[in-house]
Amino acid sequence: MLHLRLTTGNRIACAHRNYLSLAHEAAQSKRMQIPIATTALLAASTNAFQHSRPGRVPTRSFSPSTRLNILAGTESASERVARVMKSRPEENSSMDALVKENFPGAISNKELETKVAKALEGLGITPANTLLATSLCCDELARNLEDDFNTVYGHNFNLGGLSGFPFAGNTGFGAMSAHVPDDGFCLLIHGPHVGITKDGVIGKVERSGIALVDSCCGSAIAASNYLKGITDGGMKINPKLQQFSDFQQGAVQELILPFGKRLNEAENRMKELPYALYDSQDILVRDIINTGKGGIKKGLVLLSGIQINTGPDTLDYFHPLRFEFYDENGKVTQDLLPQLK
Repeated sequence: MLHLRLTTGNRIACAHRNYLSLAHEAAQSKRMQIPIATTALLAASTNAFQHSRPGRVPTRSFSPSTRLNILAGTESASERVARVMKSRPEENSSMDALVKENFPGAISNKELETKVAKALEGLGITPANTLLATSLCCDELARNLEDDFNTVYGHNFNLGGLSGFPFAGNTGFGAMSAHVPDDGFCLLIHGPHVGITKDGVIGKVERSGIALVDSCCGSAIAASNYLKGITDGGMKINPKLQQFSDFQQGAVQELILPFGKRLNEAENRMKELPYALYDSQDILVRDIINTGKGGIKKGLVLLSGIQINTGPDTLDYFHPLRFEFYDENGKVTQDLLPQLK
């Protein structure tokens, strides 16, 4: 068995204290506590990628071949979204009603992407000066939203892993920040995902080319089942929880532990599950941003919420829960969420 060791001394201890402080605050308001083992796993990144302000370093010119993540050109983000949507399914009124009945506040990806592009254009954030970063699940269905934004803003820097947790951590965020254009912006999108079938079954989804109606999100459901085994008293202790060959799933299972009572009392466990995961991820992502705020250039936009995947012949949906602008000092200066209503 491979063992992960934390060897970054005082800097890790500092990161732990900052993170545990956030978790403690959340616990007071939501009765949430993040397990220590997982806190160590996700907080143990160094400050090696802390960057000075763009104005403190010489401006360099780059050849087009180095700008792999940035889409230049005269076409606006809104125009690109309109072009992308031409190849997407038409809105299905019955599926639209079904999704919104089960997930009040959800909007179609088409509506989301159109409104996001318009809001960012109003801030001077364009495909030519923006790096896209995502922390979404490994599931190919999570690529639907990601691929749409890729077409608008270019290739994304991937920060996420199973269930959408930001496993790239502080080190990944620091590396990503270095890739943002000088005097440019980052658009960071994160969140868990959940499936819903055309018959209204939550936690399942039809997949193209597969007869079986499959689980979605499989990682989240496996973690939920693990948690239910603990709260019901039938789960045996797993001494290999943090083994390297499946450490991401081990971490997801630990990160869901504070939500046992909440999920057991939920009217629909599968409906509540993505929101529980989101609450955990929201703490982690905002702490990572705060730790790496020295690398923010002109600004960062955080868009987060729940991805809702449907069958291959209908639009996917998104329940936006946070849409904020961080300035160059890492301060939230604008709440953009009302623009998605």
